[in-house]
Amino acid sequence: MPDGTESESRKLLGRLRDLMAEDAAGQARLDKITHLTADSMGSEVCSIYLFRDEDTLELCATFGLKQEAVHETRMRLGEGLVGRVARTGKMVNAADAPSERGFRYMPETGEELFSSFLGVPIQRLGEKLGVLVVQTRDKREFTADEIYALEVVAMVLAEMTELGAFVGEGAALSARHTAPAMIRGGIGQEGSAEGRVWLHEPRVVVTNFVADDPATERQRLKKAVERLRVSVDEMLAGASGEQLEVLEAYRMFANSKGWRKRMEEDIDRGLSAEAAVEKEQSQARARMGQVTDSYLRERLHDLDDLSNRLLRILTGQGRETGAEMPEDPILVARNIGPGELLDYNRRLKGIVLEEGSVGSHAAIVARALAIPLIVNAGRITTEALNGDHIMVDGDQGLVHLRPDDTVVSAFRDKMAMQAHAQERYASIRKTPAVSLCGKRIGLYMNAGLLADLPSLPSSGAEGVGLFRTELQFLIRNKMPRRTELVQVYERVMEAAGGKPVVFRTLDIGSDKVLPYMKPTDEPNPALGWRAIRVGLDKPGIMRMQLQALLRASAGRPLSIMFPFVAQFEEFRAARAEVDKTVAVERKLGHAVPDSITVGTMLETPSLAYAPRKFFETVDFVSIGGNDLKQFFFAADRENELVRRRYDTLNVSFLTFLEQIVERCTDTETPLSFCGEDAGRPVEAVCLAAIGLKSLSMRPASIGPVKSLIMRTDLAALREVIHDARERGEQSVRPAVMAFLRDQG
Repeated sequence: MPDGTESESRKLLGRLRDLMAEDAAGQARLDKITHLTADSMGSEVCSIYLFRDEDTLELCATFGLKQEAVHETRMRLGEGLVGRVARTGKMVNAADAPSERGFRYMPETGEELFSSFLGVPIQRLGEKLGVLVVQTRDKREFTADEIYALEVVAMVLAEMTELGAFVGEGAALSARHTAPAMIRGGIGQEGSAEGRVWLHEPRVVVTNFVADDPATERQRLKKAVERLRVSVDEMLAGASGEQLEVLEAYRMFANSKGWRKRMEEDIDRGLSAEAAVEKEQSQARARMGQVTDSYLRERLHDLDDLSNRLLRILTGQGRETGAEMPEDPILVARNIGPGELLDYNRRLKGIVLEEGSVGSHAAIVARALAIPLIVNAGRITTEALNGDHIMVDGDQGLVHLRPDDTVVSAFRDKMAMQAHAQERYASIRKTPAVSLCGKRIGLYMNAGLLADLPSLPSSGAEGVGLFRTELQFLIRNKMPRRTELVQVYERVMEAAGGKPVVFRTLDIGSDKVLPYMKPTDEPNPALGWRAIRVGLDKPGIMRMQLQALLRASAGRPLSIMFPFVAQFEEFRAARAEVDKTVAVERKLGHAVPDSITVGTMLETPSLAYAPRKFFETVDFVSIGGNDLKQFFFAADRENELVRRRYDTLNVSFLTFLEQIVERCTDTETPLSFCGEDAGRPVEAVCLAAIGLKSLSMRPASIGPVKSLIMRTDLAALREVIHDARERGEQSVRPAVMAFLRDQG
């Protein structure tokens, strides 16, 4: 860029900084910015459009258009050229705007006089705030230098909007982070919670985005990048597996000359080091939203995270801000690993993630801790501030941020009803789940952490129907030692107080990838190398875990369950490993359990059609409802577009489950059902009605499920289910709900 242009750019930034320092009303500031920008760029028009809501833009200030149109002209997202910029997040540079596709003429503004149009998005860290536009009478395309100048002004506008610089009399703009907001996300863990926001990574606020001395800012950036490189190298020294690959990508970006060069060019044009980093970060966030390739998105995510680290070095704004965690913290984060989440222990009342999925590591831990979790809650990290009042409805997938009195009242009524129901469930804690027709159903809890076991006596569970052993592997940065696993399993058995515990062997792969294990590049991980397939191909890991379980039992009864068995031969091979390990332990003189039962999860339709010999050989079978349902319907349970299309009470699925019940009844094989549906009262009574005598669920679900079973005639409900099937209904849910209502 020529020296004169650079000087003009820095001059404009300096005037913008002076304007920010003035004691002026919000509207006056907006008006002055349009004057300054038009004057600097030699254009007849400069206009600022800001979002009123997610779908509506409003003309909030202009120089060159009719003033009476300010705060009167509005347009929908995607409407006209301004709406196109807002929707796509990309600039529009048109020499002859009226001839452009999608042009919308707004007669109230008087813009018919102007031909050329340059519009750039006003956005901060991926959040779209509005559009900045300049126009001229002459037909011409704006130069690269002019585009850059307007982008810098848009960035300053975004920062000033974040800092509340445009709030005040006449601005007709409300302060950011003050209005109520309702954000819809995905249900990661059911439950309701009310509390105060606790940001996992507090927002870095840049206040000095204009600098007079480029040389000083370049030096500041250089030192910060050097510190960043050192910190990445230190992390690399202790990393392995997938973590090592991620940090190698970090180091690649930290040493990228192009990345640093772009920031240095921004500094030369008048930005501070912090502003240059944030400008690069905002562009990475904007690109992330437009890239569909998962690999490229991950790399942009790495760059975004690295920029955030660099900003914290430059500003000194770390995670330790001095703020105290509130008594009722609701954790808000873009994403979070299982180890970091466990560091918070049980202090959290709820969790809201901007990213994540129902099968993520964080969701697994949240379910284990029984903490309400919302995933894919868009904008939450940019909308929420530490200490904000927040209500999490994990049953509906809703987040109420800074709720108004009406929402607060309704939400608290709902929580009071839930608390009252829990009191009622406590009264039947020690009562067996016997239906009106005299059928007894065994209710067990799922667990994965030692912290879950205190829930065993208070929940009324008869034991642990599923202990997920993979969590002990997921929360570590390296493979746990056998002695560590022995200690964990011993404590689990002791905490169970003599009640049965079924240990599921390592279920990794698919959505559960160990940080220290080299990832496999698979087109469909859910159908790939996972669970028992890994164990049989890597027998050393399976034997170590089996040895740990045998030694932890110290002569007590032991139940082992293998995950994701698809055919009889896989179970035979896994059972043989158990027998070999027992023999070795005996030779070593170690105590072995006085009884060992070895079962399997039935998660693939293929195992339901295994030879009769399989059902005669296996000690017990547990239907893994979550995986079985997604494979039965060919609907990925992590895909929000399809996972809710198929009902558990679909006639086809219930008929399939009944066939499994009949096969196990014929061979006298103990059968249970484990999964989210087991903990949903209506689904649970239907499973019991078709013949399942044992259900395993999260501890908080046992009370509601037991209560409904005790009030239901399962024999009569079975007839309702069969009648609905005979009528050719797709789902028995309407008929079941009508029956339950009639029963009171």
